[in-house]
Amino acid sequence: MFRRRRPLLRAAVVGGGAYVAGKKVANRRADQGAQDAEQDGRIDDLEQQQDTGAPAAAPAAAPAAAPAAGSSMADQLGQLADLHQRGILTDDEFAAAKAKLLGT
Repeated sequence: MFRRRRPLLRAAVVGGGAYVAGKKVANRRADQGAQDAEQDGRIDDLEQQQDTGAPAAAPAAAPAAAPAAGSSMADQLGQLADLHQRGILTDDEFAAAKAKLLGT
């Protein structure tokens, strides 16, 4: 009687483990697919903006407003000035980003 239960128990454990592993793989693939779709959408939006000639100042202004914390303040100010000179940032956006950077 005990001999019959062990193979069944072993099969149940192996099958359950395979089910859990399969579920994880499926979830990972679904997450990756969603990320790929989101990235494709962003790329399509950027291409559409470039095709229509719309300014791409909004995406470029976001990183300029919050420069990387690891770089020095002089480097960050230089990046802001460069963006302002190239016309990516308006005078108001430049002043706001500089004030935020300097903490005033």
